[in-house]
Amino acid sequence: MNSSILYKPIVLSLNRAWQAIGHRTVKQALVALNGGGDGLPPALGMDIGYAQRADGSWDFDRALYLNPVPWDEWVKLPVREFDFAIASMRLRVRVPTVVISTNYSRMPLRTPRASRTAIYERDGGVCQYMGEFVGRHGGNLDHVVPRDRGGRDSFENLVWSKREINSLKANRLPHEVGLRLLRRPRAPLALPLSATIREARHPDWRHFLL
Repeated sequence: MNSSILYKPIVLSLNRAWQAIGHRTVKQALVALNGGGDGLPPALGMDIGYAQRADGSWDFDRALYLNPVPWDEWVKLPVREFDFAIASMRLRVRVPTVVISTNYSRMPLRTPRASRTAIYERDGGVCQYMGEFVGRHGGNLDHVVPRDRGGRDSFENLVWSKREINSLKANRLPHEVGLRLLRRPRAPLALPLSATIREARHPDWRHFLL
């Protein structure tokens, strides 16, 4: 068996409504297809078909069909030239890239972590003191209440600020240097997990991501 691929997180996990809820390793997906276990609910593998162009290449942009398949049928699927596969002495099996959790219908929520990227996206690249768009390179994170004065690394205390303003403010409070925030910084609302999965780790994922 090709063990190197078993631990690759290339399998997209869907809930019963076919909404993306996370990703799994190939090994975790195979456990789920075999009935579940280790905290993983039972799953079906998604058999995704593609048309082959006249030049022999495959059209991965448009799926011909999306068929949920149980394990006993999955092992009978042909392994195509573009598929990953695992093999034993007796069997060669296509590696699943999308699985559906058959008894899970919820949509998990995820609250973003307070980071440079998250603050930039929340504030839209606009300096929260001047109201000027400064972009990624013209701005930086600013602690409204400086860390050495008890300020926390939180959404409520971090804003995007023009670099020159950040340097001017240094370790002082905004009012001490004549600055005023455009708005009170807040934590963003929790997002459906499906909205946070942006990277398609396999072409098959693109049919299920927002």
